[in-house]
Amino acid sequence: MPSSNEVSATTTGRNPGIDLLRGLAIVLVVLNHIGLRIPLKKTALADVLPTWLLSRLNYNGYEAVFVFFVISGFLIAGNALRRWGSLERIDMRVFYARRFARIVPCLLVLIAVLSVLHLLAVPDYTITRPGQSLPRAIIAALGLHLNWYEGQTGYLPGNWDVLWSLSIEEVFYLGFPLVCLLTRRRWVLMPMLALLALSMPWTHAALSGNEIWQEKAYLPGMAAIAVGVLGALLAARLQALPRRTGVLLGWLGATGVAAVVLDGGALWHLLRDGYLLVLTVSTLCLLLASQQREWHGHGQPVRGLGWLRSWGRLSYEIYLSHMFVVFAVVRLFKLGGGDYRWGLLWYLLALPLCWLLGAWVERWLSTPCERWLRRRLTKPAPIESTASHPTNVELPVA
Repeated sequence: MPSSNEVSATTTGRNPGIDLLRGLAIVLVVLNHIGLRIPLKKTALADVLPTWLLSRLNYNGYEAVFVFFVISGFLIAGNALRRWGSLERIDMRVFYARRFARIVPCLLVLIAVLSVLHLLAVPDYTITRPGQSLPRAIIAALGLHLNWYEGQTGYLPGNWDVLWSLSIEEVFYLGFPLVCLLTRRRWVLMPMLALLALSMPWTHAALSGNEIWQEKAYLPGMAAIAVGVLGALLAARLQALPRRTGVLLGWLGATGVAAVVLDGGALWHLLRDGYLLVLTVSTLCLLLASQQREWHGHGQPVRGLGWLRSWGRLSYEIYLSHMFVVFAVVRLFKLGGGDYRWGLLWYLLALPLCWLLGAWVERWLSTPCERWLRRRLTKPAPIESTASHPTNVELPVA
């Protein structure tokens, strides 16, 4: 899932390069979910573009989620470093409160809506697979093991299925502050993170006997998040690098990401499961390059790509809500005769609707709820008065 990180609409000073990368990732996710139902290679677009390119546009959704994992680790660890100075000083109460405020409101509303649609037996939203049930799906979603549940019982309907990545991300962040506080030293934490990050090809390959679980297992996703956390620690240590180094990082990152997105099959045959490590390290290079541009005063956004950055800013909301649009558009496509030659027109309808729904969710649900919850959950508790200290004193906000 897109990085449901702490950089939301309530945060100022956003990095346009990171928003651009998140925008690219969420667009690839949406194109994937439309393409599974209306493949671009069957449309009239195949008359002017090669089918391999159209297939790559449609089938990089899984890789895009790993890009989100890296971004999430980079941003959340970077925010923690700026807020507390070092990871071993994390205030667990504030950290968990901020995660709760960002994640839970949209998640609860989504689960409530999906439950009602299931009870009404609405097509595309009804859980019918043997061994699955609505109560168990709710428990899996709220208990952050929906990925495991699908690995054991099969795919859930599309709107439920997107929550698999949230299970991985939030389980990581449940343990993250605990590990930081227990290790207490960067030289202890960084080798642990590096070991987890480098384990990705082997943990992914070890699960080949179960295709769904291989895609959605905890360790490969957590390894990608660990890459982002390592990048944040590295960025804090290095600060501003020579400008040429930042440019080199950008080119290396862009080349690696483009290689995976445009010709992932060739990389798979060459590196097998190692291609995911190429993708995550390349994503980190792009993040570091973007941060270096800001430090050198070159952080101005690229003109003409504001629409893609807006997708990045709304990536969490779009990720959770876009399947409502996809299912509706596909239904209309079938009612209209299901002519794949004109399938591109349905993409042109679905994409702006996905953005509009995400923007609506952000404006009326996620941002108001996040602000309200953060004010109440992170408010410092006053110190009780005593005989020697008769005046109540409020602790400063972390």
